[in-house]
Order: sequence, then structure tokens, then C-alpha cells
Amino acid sequence: MEQFVVEASVRNETGKKAAKALRAAGKIPAVIYDEEGKATSVTVDSVQFNKVWRNITATTLITIKFDGKDYDAFIRDTEYDIITDSVLHADFFVVSNKKPVTRQFKLQYKGTAAGVLKGGFMVKHIPEIKVKALPKDLPARVVIDVSKINIGDVFRVKDIDLGDKVTVLTPADAEVITVAPAR
Repeated sequence: MEQFVVEASVRNETGKKAAKALRAAGKIPAVIYDEEGKATSVTVDSVQFNKVWRNITATTLITIKFDGKDYDAFIRDTEYDIITDSVLHADFFVVSNKKPVTRQFKLQYKGTAAGVLKGGFMVKHIPEIKVKALPKDLPARVVIDVSKINIGDVFRVKDIDLGDKVTVLTPADAEVITVAPAR
């Protein structure tokens, strides 16, 4: 798995004028939040941040180099300007990897269901699942291979394999996909 790294430095000045000057210098104003709720104002390089931000999901753990130490963090939020195609502000959430976190994952599908190839149609019942795990154990995305599902088959939450370190909180008997016969 690729490791994503963002270097940050302390930001002493805050406000619109300071933020505008930072952006003009190729930096992005940002805030790092820790698990206790303490916030630290920082700046990050816009080129380095964009390389990371455009290649991750909401559950991808990144490394923030700050104050001579490395911290595991999520990019919690960004403020994005669609006109200039640039990030205006970013929020990071530093985690200790000692407490499990709960996250929602949108389900993604790969392949074509065997039942669809035989004339049936695929019905998607739930769009996302809820999981709990240590931040380092969270998957980047949940992708379901539907190629073996035939007409009349039911794919349930319990059929999703995310490993032993991830607990699925969505009820195990909930239907994810069914392939119904053509009428």
C-alpha cells in the first residue's frame, strides 16, 4: 500500500489577509485536530497536498510530518474553489491507532452479475455499510465482485469479507444485492 505524506509547519498568523498571502505563496492554510479536540493552525505545500488529496479516499490514513514527528491522520475536510480548481483550506484529524473508529463505506461493484447475462436484472438494496476498526486497519474502499451472482441469488452483508480486524456493524442478514428474473 502506498504511503501518503504531507509536511506541515506551524502557522502563527490567522485571518483572511494571512490566508490570502499563504495561497499566493503556494501554501494552504490548514488545521490539525487531535483526539482531545485540540486544534493547531498549520500550513502545507499546495502541490504536495494536492498529490495526496487527489489519490486517496476519506478512509485513507496519511502521515503528517509536523514538529519533527510523524502522525497518522485523516483528511477530515477541505474547502475547494471550483473556479480556480484549488484547495483553499484543509482540516486533518490525527489518530492514535489505539481506539477503533466507525466509518460508513459506499459499496462499489465490479464485474457483471451472471444472472444479468442470462436476462435478469440486478437490484441494489443498500448503498453503504457501517464498519468499525482501528484506523490503520480500515480498507480504502469496499468493492464487491458480483460476477458469480445468478438469478434468484441473494448477496448479504455477511458475505462481504473485510478480514478479521474489521467489524461490520450493519446487520449481517441485510440484503446487499439480488438478481431478479426478467418479467
